[in-house]
Amino acid sequence: MAQQHLDPTDPLAGPAPTGDALAGYLRAQATDFLRALRLHRETGSGANGAEASVEAARALRRSARRISASLHTFQSLLDSDWCEGMRPELAWVSGTLAMEHAYTSRLDRLLTALHRLSGSDRAAGAHADVAAGARADLAAGARADSAAGARADLAAGSRAAGAARVGAAAPRDAGLRHPPTQAQERGNLTVGAAKAGALLDRQLTLARTRAHSTALQALGSSRFHAIADKVAVLASEVPLTPAAATADLRPLATAAKDRLTDAVAALPLVTAGHPYNAAALIHGLSPDTVPHPQDAPWHQVRLLLRLHRYAREAVSGPKGNSVVDLRLLSAGQALNRHRDASEAAAAAAQAARTPRIAPATAYALGVLHADQRHEVEAARFAFQQAWQKEAVSTR
Repeated sequence: MAQQHLDPTDPLAGPAPTGDALAGYLRAQATDFLRALRLHRETGSGANGAEASVEAARALRRSARRISASLHTFQSLLDSDWCEGMRPELAWVSGTLAMEHAYTSRLDRLLTALHRLSGSDRAAGAHADVAAGARADLAAGARADSAAGARADLAAGSRAAGAARVGAAAPRDAGLRHPPTQAQERGNLTVGAAKAGALLDRQLTLARTRAHSTALQALGSSRFHAIADKVAVLASEVPLTPAAATADLRPLATAAKDRLTDAVAALPLVTAGHPYNAAALIHGLSPDTVPHPQDAPWHQVRLLLRLHRYAREAVSGPKGNSVVDLRLLSAGQALNRHRDASEAAAAAAQAARTPRIAPATAYALGVLHADQRHEVEAARFAFQQAWQKEAVSTR
C-alpha cells in the first residue's frame, strides 16, 4: 500500500486540534494586542504620527481582527455572552483605527493615477508640490461651472476613458455633443489634473485629519479602556466551554472555508476571467456616489476569505502565523486591491460633485473614476486567476 503524506502546510491535516489550541491562539493574539497598545502609548501620537506609532496602530488592528474572527468562527466553543459582547467592540476598534490609513492610501492611489494619466513624469511622492501649486490656481479662481455641468463633464470623462480602455465596447465619442479629438482629450486632462489633484488632496487630507482625531479620542475613551481590560484578561484566561477541551476545531474551520467557497461560487468568475469586462465597465462608469451594486458580493468574499485564513491560523495553534498559503494570500491581495480601487473610484466621483468646479477639473476626475473602475475589473481578474489555481491544486 502506498504511503500517504500529509501536506505540511495544511493545518486541517494531522492530529485533531482542540480547545487548547484555540486558547493558545487567542492568548497569543491578546498578548500582541497589549504589546502594540503599550508601543503606541510609548511612541506618542502627534498630529502627523511617528512611524512607530503608525506601525503600533496597524498591529492593534491586526490583533483585534484576528481575535474577533476567532470569536465568530469558534463561538460554539466559547462563552456565548462574552463573545457577543466582545466582537462588536473589537470591530469598532479595528474600524476606527483603519480610517486614517485608508484615507492616506486612497489619496496616494488617486494622485499617483492622476500623474500617470496626465503623462506627468513626477513621482507619486512629489504630489505635495503639485497640490500646493494647484491650490494657488484654485484660489485665483478659474472659470467655474454649475454642479450639473460638472456632473456632465465627469460623465464625459468617464465615458471617454472607458471607451479608450474597452475598445470596441462603445464608440469613443458616445454621449458627447462635440466629440473631442485625442489631442483635445489629452489637453483637457492635463489642464484639469493638477486642480483635480488639489481638490482630492484637500478633501482627503481633511478626512484623514478628522479620522486621526477620532482615533485618538477613541484610544483615550472609557469604552476602549474597557476593551483593553477584557483583552488583558483574555491574555491569561480564555472563557472556553467545558466541551471545548475535547472538541475538534477542524469542522468549524471547514465550515468557514465552505462559506467562502459558496460565496465565491456566486461570483461571476467566468466573466471576471476576461481581463477587460466591457459589460461591467459600461455599468461601472456611472458617476453615482452610491456603492456600486456589483462590488458588494466581492467585498463579502474578501471578509469571508479573511475569516478562513484566520481559522487556519487558529487551528495551527499559537504559531499559526507561520503557516501561510501563498494562494490564499494572492487571492486576498487581489480582493484588497479591488476594495481600494472601488473606494477610490467613489472618492473621485464624490469630488466631482463639489459645487462650481471647472469643467476641465470634472473631466479629469471622470477619467480618474473610469481608470479606477478598470482597476476594479483588473483586480477581479487577478482574483479569478489566483482562485482557479487554488481550486486546481486542491483536487
